[in-house]
Amino acid sequence: MAKHVIVGTAGHIDHGKTALVKALTGIETDRWEEEKRRGITIDLGFAHLDCGPELKLGFVDVPGHERFVKNMLAGAGGIDVVLLVIAADESIMPQTREHFDICRLLGIERGIVVLTKSDLVDEELLELVKLEVQEYVENSFLAGAPVIPVSSKTREGLDELRQTLQQTASETSSRDSRRRFRMPVDRAFIMKGFGPVVTGTVSSGTVAVDTTVAIHPGGLRGRIRGLQGHGESSSKAGAGRRTAINVSGVEIADLRRGLELTEDGVFEPVSTFDARLELLSSAKPLKNGAPIHFHCGAAEIEGRVFLLSRNQTGTARKRSLRPGESDFAQFRLDRELVALPGDRFVVRQFSPVITIAGGRVLDNRPPRRESHKARIARLEAFDSGDASRMLSALAAGTTEGVSAEEIVRRTGWTAAEIGAATQKLERQDKLVVVRRKPLLAAAPPQVVAASERLVATLASFHHQNPLAPGASREAIRSGGFEDPSGAFASFVIDRMVREGKLALEGDLIRLANHRVQLQQDEAEAENKILAAFADAGLAVPGLKTFLPELKIDLVRARKILANLTRNGQLIRVTDDLVFHHQSMESLQRQLAERKRHNPRITIPEFKELAGISRKYAIPLLEFLDRQKITLRDGDARLIV
Repeated sequence: MAKHVIVGTAGHIDHGKTALVKALTGIETDRWEEEKRRGITIDLGFAHLDCGPELKLGFVDVPGHERFVKNMLAGAGGIDVVLLVIAADESIMPQTREHFDICRLLGIERGIVVLTKSDLVDEELLELVKLEVQEYVENSFLAGAPVIPVSSKTREGLDELRQTLQQTASETSSRDSRRRFRMPVDRAFIMKGFGPVVTGTVSSGTVAVDTTVAIHPGGLRGRIRGLQGHGESSSKAGAGRRTAINVSGVEIADLRRGLELTEDGVFEPVSTFDARLELLSSAKPLKNGAPIHFHCGAAEIEGRVFLLSRNQTGTARKRSLRPGESDFAQFRLDRELVALPGDRFVVRQFSPVITIAGGRVLDNRPPRRESHKARIARLEAFDSGDASRMLSALAAGTTEGVSAEEIVRRTGWTAAEIGAATQKLERQDKLVVVRRKPLLAAAPPQVVAASERLVATLASFHHQNPLAPGASREAIRSGGFEDPSGAFASFVIDRMVREGKLALEGDLIRLANHRVQLQQDEAEAENKILAAFADAGLAVPGLKTFLPELKIDLVRARKILANLTRNGQLIRVTDDLVFHHQSMESLQRQLAERKRHNPRITIPEFKELAGISRKYAIPLLEFLDRQKITLRDGDARLIV
């Protein structure tokens, strides 16, 4: 499969960017009549160059006029290699500087300096401009980059530039096609016979024909009818490829520059997020809460930026960010967008509109409330780019663990990346896996805190319900935990049972050291109940008449009875009939002896065997049937 690399132009107006792209590719990127009439690029232009089976280049030609920098920014985010175009007869100009700053802020790592219009100057001036440019880009990503004089008119230097460009592009790291699909939309239009079409550079993942994509923001969904790249139709398109997508199921009125196509059902757009912000050294101090123009992908959104670090005394947030400084900041935008850790952005001053800063998205769902210490720890983890530190911070920011679905929504990671980070943290005892599939993981302090809350909840329950042997597991799970699935609650309960801190008795849960403590009158009532039913044998009194005769209130009497049936001292047969366990054990021994001679027994024979009336015989036989001790056979029973 061929490698796809996006090459973008950058530079001042009328320095020959469009002519250079046409000279390299043969494609005229000025699409609009006004662009051709005025001789300047107003909007983004696109071209492509096939460099053989191993390499294909897509070109994004950006406007150089200061009025159209926002259009330039819409295409700059997808650039892998930049051609910094500087006219040899004018050298470095204002938009050269702004475009170069934008490329730095967007994290572009490779590029070539192209000195256009070299035919208009002599060798001495050309060498002087070359030295000036090399000094200008020193200590930047273009330090040591090739500086190639060319003339689009005479075509001098184009072969050297094309060869150098191919070499630079082949050494450029490929974008990750294994991740979730994302593509910022930089154009949207109707194609006759096909319908709505959007274009952009696939920033991650792969998209295929007949798949469904989400369109953010707005929550729309569309089906991919067709894909085209480099002038050819294809069945799929991967990261780093300029792509035109024919989308069905949506109207052209719903599509515009600044939207983003993503894998369906994965991401949620946000309007507030935390970031690492870098203020240009040429900018004025940036005040806390300042209004700004925010550019990310192909989107331009107004909003405000708030500084997150404290001043030197640590008493309040910084009032401003000084030129050349970098710090943590929170953006609150007027519209939503998809923002993931690592996404690059550019900030322009609200008025006058000039580029002043840029940076990287860190956390797209920051907590509403947290201590300053916790905030800085979280942001430093995200700023590190280390997956295990980021996952640890994600887990620490929850009370009952973070799911695989939430991890993907917050990071865009693949299953393999999540698995590797999880395993590393597990080995370091910095993460507790609550559930493997689907993954639910928690920070150890959250598990400890939940255990402490559970102990406190049960202690309170035991205090308020002294006659209850324990609380319902379901009641504890639904009342003391947030996770509706109950996975985290079940994990904590089972873990504490294994540790001997809790005890389970059927559906009841209690502290391991808890015992029912009876008051004197309650103990006397319990003894009276046990004695009465032991003496009664199988001809027991009914509960409705017996319990009211006790010297305690009916509510406590029923709780004592419930404890006796729960611990097996009494056996409940019906709502009104309970029997002492010794009497029931004696009956089972009699039935076992009977089975040795004749396994079949009729109701009259059972009444005679047990020495009881029909009032007790029928309920007892039905109970024995339920216990699989007897099996009904017509009007008789078989002793199993």
